[in-house]
Amino acid sequence: MRKKGISLSMACLERASPALKEILLKLYHANKSTEIDHHLYEFGSVEYHIQSSASDEHITYLSISTPLLTQEVLLPYGFSHRTKQMVTAICPDAVEIIEPAKEGYQLTLRLDFAKLPNGKDSLKVIAEISAVQARILSSRLKEILMNVNSQDSYQGMYKPIKLVYRPSEPFFIIIQPQKIIAVFPIHFTDKPDVIIATTFFQELMDVGSSEKWAKAPPCCWSPIPPPGLRGELFEDLSTTGGFVSFEISPRHVKGKKLDKTVWSLLNFYAYVKFHVKSTRSFIQRRMRKRLEGLVELLHKRNIKVEDEEEEKRRHKIQGFKCTIRIANLPKLSVLKRRYNGFSRTIKRIRSRIRIHGFGRFRHRWLKIPKFSSSMGYTKLE
Repeated sequence: MRKKGISLSMACLERASPALKEILLKLYHANKSTEIDHHLYEFGSVEYHIQSSASDEHITYLSISTPLLTQEVLLPYGFSHRTKQMVTAICPDAVEIIEPAKEGYQLTLRLDFAKLPNGKDSLKVIAEISAVQARILSSRLKEILMNVNSQDSYQGMYKPIKLVYRPSEPFFIIIQPQKIIAVFPIHFTDKPDVIIATTFFQELMDVGSSEKWAKAPPCCWSPIPPPGLRGELFEDLSTTGGFVSFEISPRHVKGKKLDKTVWSLLNFYAYVKFHVKSTRSFIQRRMRKRLEGLVELLHKRNIKVEDEEEEKRRHKIQGFKCTIRIANLPKLSVLKRRYNGFSRTIKRIRSRIRIHGFGRFRHRWLKIPKFSSSMGYTKLE
């Protein structure tokens, strides 16, 4: 059964493609033959095509399409001989270059998993195969840097070489006597990113000039193009973050330092973007944390003020009640005395007035006559 799929992967600072490495490891560890037809796309217009047939379980074909670092990389007859040697040197027994390459791709490899070394060495070989695209792109830059001591550089015959590792991110190589200068035009859209990047470049210059980093390539940042780029296209020299230059001397390209120097130059843009993004995220986290702290402080302050006002109001009410109570005590006693006096006065008014001799006068002259009714009545039981 044929399998088709598309996988997207963001560019990273690793040489090997993580997605491609994962697919190759699954094919290598598969217990049975699998027919697969898989397309893998990565950032920077990079495309991989992995094909495996069920009839031959150990053979896998890997086709690679990648933007060219310079137009001079791909010669009329294909890649340069040095680039092919770099690819086949990964594992001569297991890696074979198929010519011509599959249509639409610059390179097609035939991988024989049965001839891979055993143990952990096989994992290292697969990792190296996953980094073939980086090897292809770095091959041209290696050739340029290895010519730092050539006689042509003394004559000053070379004009700036424009290299493009990722779209819209070109950089220039200027060959001078006994040194090579790599110039990176920096462009950011957002103003905060420009401020962070320029600050980083200035700090990089200060650190690079210290005694601790005396062996590192000297770094220089300038808001205007260096003299070596005069005559280049205006669109390549229009930047918002200035120009960063590194001076590469012969001691920076000796032996194993060559690979490290080449990879650092190819990923300088990615490193700067990573630093800017990380710094901006850090600043935003600090600002958010600070804001939360201020909000919490204001909230506590408001609660404290409310509590204090409530306490003052409670004390005020309690004091007012006490004042009323204290003020009302003498009034109550006065009112009580007045009430008692008034009550006694009323009692005296309602009591019988005694006049000497009035009793006899009342019995004699104020005697009420008794009447008898002619009609009797019978009391009802």
